[in-house]
Amino acid sequence: MTAGANKLEQTLVLIKPDALKNSMTGYVLSQLSEFHSGLRFAGAKIVCVSRMLAEAHYAEHREKPFFNALIEYLTGVAHYPDEAWKRRVIALVFQGNEAIRHVRAIAGPTDPNVAREKLPGSIRSMGAIVPVRDGLGKIIGERLDNLIHASATSEEADREIKLWFKPNDIPPSMRIYETRASEEHFYYKDGRLYIKHEPGSVCLLAPGDTAWATDLDALHAVHAGRPSGTHLQAVAAKYLINEDVD
Repeated sequence: MTAGANKLEQTLVLIKPDALKNSMTGYVLSQLSEFHSGLRFAGAKIVCVSRMLAEAHYAEHREKPFFNALIEYLTGVAHYPDEAWKRRVIALVFQGNEAIRHVRAIAGPTDPNVAREKLPGSIRSMGAIVPVRDGLGKIIGERLDNLIHASATSEEADREIKLWFKPNDIPPSMRIYETRASEEHFYYKDGRLYIKHEPGSVCLLAPGDTAWATDLDALHAVHAGRPSGTHLQAVAAKYLINEDVD
């Protein structure tokens, strides 16, 4: 991609459980439509968010006291505690010139209160602030039920799109990140990587499967015992999306 006013980008959008519960999907999609945003869909999927996927998405907050509340929010437990079948998000990739900036402008500030003050009418201006309590009922923080997630930077979009989408979830002509074909099998079980099938393991990639180049680099590094820029669970979580795995 070239620098400048015209910059072809992709960005991740998640329509979160609170938006789905409040029947706001149609409104969000209309605001992000090509007519309003000038952007085009590059990928879309309904995801039952596993804890592993949610933890990878919110990895930067792992040590925060409200981390578990974030995980329960994104996995849908917070909004559907007794209806597991309703727990899902809609994950989208939008593509176009300055896609990140355009989507962030439509979404509004991260904090719904700030959004209502500074950008009324934005998507997040209709969100809510929910107190987070510990096991004793003491308030330890706040959860922003802000309806959607939108990548904030090109680096964040790169990481997040590759976390939520496999290459074959996106049409070949719309892929902007490097891909490679796997030359071997990779299996996953209980937080460990294998190149031969182990009882109870799940196949992440087989020879000939198309993968993000960064995923293959990470898997090879993990197998060789070298440091990896991408955590194994972040790779596995994506390839196990919507798989019936305990």
